Amino acid sequence: MKEVINAVGRRKTSVARAFLAPGKGSVSVNKLPVEEYFRDDQRRHEALRPLQLSGKSDEFDVKVNVCGGGISGQAGAVSLAIARALVEFDEENRLLFRKDRLLTRDPRMVERKKYGQKKARKRFQFSKR
Repeated sequence: MKEVINAVGRRKTSVARAFLAPGKGSVSVNKLPVEEYFRDDQRRHEALRPLQLSGKSDEFDVKVNVCGGGISGQAGAVSLAIARALVEFDEENRLLFRKDRLLTRDPRMVERKKYGQKKARKRFQFSKR
């Protein structure tokens, strides 16, 4: 029986659930190959960074379900989910990921719009007369 490790990662309004199983190194995001889902090299590199750092990219099959937010937030959420799952598999990865801040949940969120203002911080034009 295969042991499947799962973990959750969040970034902005995106939520990613990663499932790691022993395998040949295939990575799929929302049932698509990672190359198709993250077409941009920078986003793909960000999402798969924990696998490359740990050197386990060819030991696990990774399936990720991600929803919410945009492509940038989703890449960050996938990265955090994979990093947490790899730490659950092998505790030695924790120090390695800590150094590169891969286990830190980025708390930055979009600030809400306030009433009496155009946006979160932008005001309507002030007229003295």
